[in-house]
Amino acid sequence: MTPLHTRGGTPGPDGLPERLPPGRRVGEWEVVEQIGTGGWSTVYAARPAPGHGRSGSAARSPAAAEVALKIMPTAGLAPLQARRIAESAHREVELGRRAGHPRLIGLLDSFALSAPDHPPLDGALVLVMERAAGSLRELLDAGAAGADRDRIAAGICEGLAHLHRAGWVHADLKPENVLLGGDGSVKLSDFGLATELTGTHGYAPPLGTLDYLPPERRRAPLGELGIQVRASADIWALGIVLHELFASGAAPFPGATPIARSAAAQEYGAGRAPLRLDPTVPPFWRAIVADCLSPTHASRAPHTAESLLARIAARSDGPAAPRRTLRRGTRAALLAAALCGTGAALSADTTGSGPGAPADTVRVFNAERGCQERTDHDRHCSLGLAIDPHRPYTAENVVRTRVWHGDLLTADCRVDDGQPIVDEEDLRSTRWFRVRLSHASVPPEAWLPAVRTRDSPALPACRPPAAR
Repeated sequence: MTPLHTRGGTPGPDGLPERLPPGRRVGEWEVVEQIGTGGWSTVYAARPAPGHGRSGSAARSPAAAEVALKIMPTAGLAPLQARRIAESAHREVELGRRAGHPRLIGLLDSFALSAPDHPPLDGALVLVMERAAGSLRELLDAGAAGADRDRIAAGICEGLAHLHRAGWVHADLKPENVLLGGDGSVKLSDFGLATELTGTHGYAPPLGTLDYLPPERRRAPLGELGIQVRASADIWALGIVLHELFASGAAPFPGATPIARSAAAQEYGAGRAPLRLDPTVPPFWRAIVADCLSPTHASRAPHTAESLLARIAARSDGPAAPRRTLRRGTRAALLAAALCGTGAALSADTTGSGPGAPADTVRVFNAERGCQERTDHDRHCSLGLAIDPHRPYTAENVVRTRVWHGDLLTADCRVDDGQPIVDEEDLRSTRWFRVRLSHASVPPEAWLPAVRTRDSPALPACRPPAAR
């Protein structure tokens, strides 16, 4: 997280946040080394302190033997700065608690540090998080030789799609905030500027990183609640990140400094300069980047993270797609995160097309307006069905059956306490309908989230499996 105009934290002799030495105890953890620093925080690798067990959620995590501590000092700060740091920590905790996903860095614990013997740390806010092997920025700085760029790009899109479905905007997406695991995993991190959407937008502090802010952000007025932020701002940042990934770190806008590059982006956004992408970006990703970098919010809004992820999944699994090396789990996860079945075209039990639906049926509704007008069953507009409504949309929890806007599905019961799902119109529900698939489908039944229909059938509650 990088402020535009100010630096926070408790300064050391060089003006940067004070660096903790290896072996320094922070709560129940022992510092191993510093692994990152920002305007308001410093991140350390840490391990459990000798002689002390772990508590809270960290104690239940098998990965908690090696963690990252994000330390945000508040001592000596002006009240406004201290409040911003507290708000930032609160956002990260809330997002970690409510929107966990394999493509988001896991939050294991949080606490306020009591260190009366060391005043600069007394009252510091500490987040205990999963530790990654490195960041995308480090990979780019090293040349990214041999990196599976397609897989990394897909992982970033998957994390962003989940974040937006859960009703959040990252608001500071950049290579430093894309973490890479030793097992090849990709996780988004640093949600200190993340904002929860209320309707079509949310509000965030007037902070961010110049290279990744969309043109309209620089002109946005500062209101009492902050700067208005929408999901399309993340899509712009995604375009910059993907361009850097496939162009070996090169930015899409010219300039020797962030201010110069931001000015070039402003010229492009105002229609006074063309978009010139690096020729080394492969054609498929070049088209994705160009859509992400549409110059205005209105032109960018149709290119949601889910629709982009569906395009990536279609390229991965379509019959004419070139052969690529993608781990099986990654490929399946793309299908799940996009809520699109892009595998074999099995059939749901779909009948009827009139505006009304019988009491034991539900009509599929796709909130994306472009998909409502299509009649050709375009794969980008297909929606997925879950195997179990109480489990997250992961690779193992999506059937291969595809459904489209207007399909009529036979439904026999409902659950009201399933996984919460948020659609493109920000409608949220935990209700799911069990639908019957055709006799040739395996499994013969699946689950449709209530936000994917506008029908409200009077269905009974589903009996638990043991009671059937």
